Amino acid sequence: MEQRGYKSRRERQCWFAFMVVLDILWSGASAQIRYSISEEVEDETVVGNIAKDLGIDKSALKDRGYRIVTGSIEPMFHVNQNDGVLYVKRKIDREEVCERTSPCLINLKTVLENPLEIHYVAVEILDINDHPPVFPEKEKRLEISESALPGARFQLQAARDLDVGQFSIQQYKLSHNEYFRLEVKDRGEDRKMPFLVLQRQLDRETAGKHKLSLTAVDGGKPAKSGAIEIIVDVLDVNDNSPVFTNELYSATLKENVPFGTVVIQVNATDFDQGANGEIIYSFGKEVDSKLMDVFSIDANTGEIKVSGQIDFEESTSYEIDIQASDKGQVPLTTDKSVTITVIDVNDNPPEIEVTSFSSSIKEDSKIGTTVALISVSDLDSGLNGKVICTIKGDVPFTLSPSIQENMYAVVTRSQLDREIVSQFDVTIIAKDTGEPLFSAEKTISVVVSDVNDNSPEFASSPYTFYITENNSPGASVFSLKASDLDESDNALISYHILREANGENKVASFLNINSENGDISALKSFDFETLKTFQFQVVASDSGTPSLSSNVTVNVFILDQNDNAPVILYPVSSNGSAEGVEEIPRNVNAGHLVTKVRAYDADIGYNGWLLFSLQQVTDHSLFGLDRYTGQIRTLRSFTETDEAEHKLLILVKDNGNVSLSATATVVVKLVEPKEAFAASDVKSSAKDEEGTDVTFYLMITLGSVSVLFLISIIVLIAMQCSKTTDYTSKYLQETNYDGTLCHSIQYRSGEKRYMLVGPRMSIGSTIVPGSHANTLVLPDRRRGSGEVRLYLQ
Repeated sequence: MEQRGYKSRRERQCWFAFMVVLDILWSGASAQIRYSISEEVEDETVVGNIAKDLGIDKSALKDRGYRIVTGSIEPMFHVNQNDGVLYVKRKIDREEVCERTSPCLINLKTVLENPLEIHYVAVEILDINDHPPVFPEKEKRLEISESALPGARFQLQAARDLDVGQFSIQQYKLSHNEYFRLEVKDRGEDRKMPFLVLQRQLDRETAGKHKLSLTAVDGGKPAKSGAIEIIVDVLDVNDNSPVFTNELYSATLKENVPFGTVVIQVNATDFDQGANGEIIYSFGKEVDSKLMDVFSIDANTGEIKVSGQIDFEESTSYEIDIQASDKGQVPLTTDKSVTITVIDVNDNPPEIEVTSFSSSIKEDSKIGTTVALISVSDLDSGLNGKVICTIKGDVPFTLSPSIQENMYAVVTRSQLDREIVSQFDVTIIAKDTGEPLFSAEKTISVVVSDVNDNSPEFASSPYTFYITENNSPGASVFSLKASDLDESDNALISYHILREANGENKVASFLNINSENGDISALKSFDFETLKTFQFQVVASDSGTPSLSSNVTVNVFILDQNDNAPVILYPVSSNGSAEGVEEIPRNVNAGHLVTKVRAYDADIGYNGWLLFSLQQVTDHSLFGLDRYTGQIRTLRSFTETDEAEHKLLILVKDNGNVSLSATATVVVKLVEPKEAFAASDVKSSAKDEEGTDVTFYLMITLGSVSVLFLISIIVLIAMQCSKTTDYTSKYLQETNYDGTLCHSIQYRSGEKRYMLVGPRMSIGSTIVPGSHANTLVLPDRRRGSGEVRLYLQ
């Protein structure tokens, strides 16, 4: 085999060496020549002598640099610079280079220099028969119905041959058979399409499958071929009707059997194949719909089952038409009749009929009021038809027998209350006396209608609300809610504030209530410093006839806001500004009390707790300020170099969330000791006259506070023991305070206690006019270098 291949290649080389086609085109300094060579020739095969064919001097080829101009792709040819012969450099595959392009040309450009000459060489690659025809698949299946008529065409897959021209596919061959022949349609460009043509009608019962072989042959010598196996599956045609196995189908059945009971099973067969031989069962088209409610048939098994109530009194026998059909495209059917005989048993339960019914009854109806009239019956006879009736469960209704047999009245047997039960489901049970015993139930819903017998009830009584002062006029401050156990208009509640005829409760006139939802809005802004608590009443009325109502007491407590800035009480100048002048001897020691800044705040708690701070001072090393008491003291002794006058700016602010403040200016003048003593004597004489009065007022204040404190303790103990549900408030009596320590206001609500904390109480002197009973001022009495003070905490 190898020797024969080698000999063939040698013959091709010799043959092509003598079959060179020469075509020279001259145009100025360029020329073109064309050669032909077969694909797959060996390396160094001679293509042609370019120098000879173009008449170029061979001796000058090397000196003039004769060469082939190539690109980046590896060249397929090379030229000998000694003799100008063109050789094959590597094996050439025409299908790789040109695929199916014909002719397959490779254009070469050769160059000579000095002078420059360009010669074009075209090499045609000739095809050889080196590829056999190939089908895309090894096997192809076709499905053809046995009803297909002769002449029917079925396109087959074409084979592919990479060769071109005479070496491409030239013909197709089909294996011998009596049912099919082959037709080939030529579509040009070496494309031939095979078709399978039916020449005799198929019969699945004779042969269900045909195996054919299709062969593609090319034009080579020797010829090459490829084959594919074609399997034809013959599809069945529905040409056989189902056949029942029995001529007659009959069965007996007791009435009242459970649903799903199998009565009888029918069976049929079909000689066709696949879907044409699959059978489904169904009732005949003329079967009554009522009959299909009683029986059902399984479409796959042919079982006839009970799907409804079998009643001997309604029908003693049934005759059912059954149909068996196959699943062909055009189904074939066969009909059969099935007879079912019913055996009688006691299977009829009693029946309850409501002849008259009032679905609603008032809750204040009298005992014995009729709600409904009922009648009972049983299709059976004798003991099986005798019925006994009762009412199920514990409901305020009973059955009252009528003169007419099997007639009853449903009446009330006790008082109704809609608020306890608004609807009753009355179940009437009827039982016969047959064997086995049957019973029936009938439920009627009786709605108890409402009458206005319930007053509105508030969610809480009394109500207690806390309102922050400075509220927005017209805005809702709190809301009340009342409910009514009745319904509809009887439960539709409207609200109004109870106004006193004598007009004593003036605060209530500044309140407005939304009659529909109970939202209460204030028509004015409240001020804690003016009003701390008040009380009023709200009335809730329903819309029933007659209307019912109830009222509730509302306790309102006003909560303080930081809306008052501190007021400077001392120092105050004659023109009303917070300015003062203090003279002290130059020889005082460190810690000497210069003066005390006094202030008060109309607010309470932290909003009225004042703190003092030194904002500006001439010399920070000389004076210090107590942030809680407002006392200004010297920090060191004075020297000759210290200035004689010092200006101090004191900031007084409260402890509210948004702090408010005021400032006071104290000018301290340093004087010689003699001048200071003279001024002190004058002041002492004036103050001695006031001393007696101050002592008297101090004793009265101390006694009053002590008595009030004891009364407060007794009241708190009494309230704790009584545990009343009313909201009350007890205020510790506000006496004078110096704006630096804490006092409190206490609220009590049942088991809960509320306390607002503020500056503590201290008592040490008289009440300064204009302090609104909120500020206590200690007199500034200098006795040497000290100060006399008395505190009660």
